Amino acid sequence: MSTMKIKKGDTVKVIAGKDNGKEGKVLSVDHKNGKVLVEGVNVITKHTKPSAANQNGGIVQKEAPIDASNVMYVHKGKATRIGFKIENNKKVRFAKSTGDVID
Repeated sequence: MSTMKIKKGDTVKVIAGKDNGKEGKVLSVDHKNGKVLVEGVNVITKHTKPSAANQNGGIVQKEAPIDASNVMYVHKGKATRIGFKIENNKKVRFAKSTGDVID
């Protein structure tokens, strides 16, 4: 995959899959596998054994990674594509729908 256009901390909207339409904040990005972890999206139940960190064990709900192609960046409440451009000798991301620089 080429450059990852989604970064940690971005607000994204799911555009495909069982959680279609949900929005959330990106918790982590896996560049190697092209996956993102989004808050409150793709929640799975995991059975855990007792350990030092979790004394009782039991059933834990946590987010699972989702493919980066199934999420879109949210800018001013609307999902938009992201592009790159050079501004003041620096590469920046911009929202394609409005042309506004994101970071």
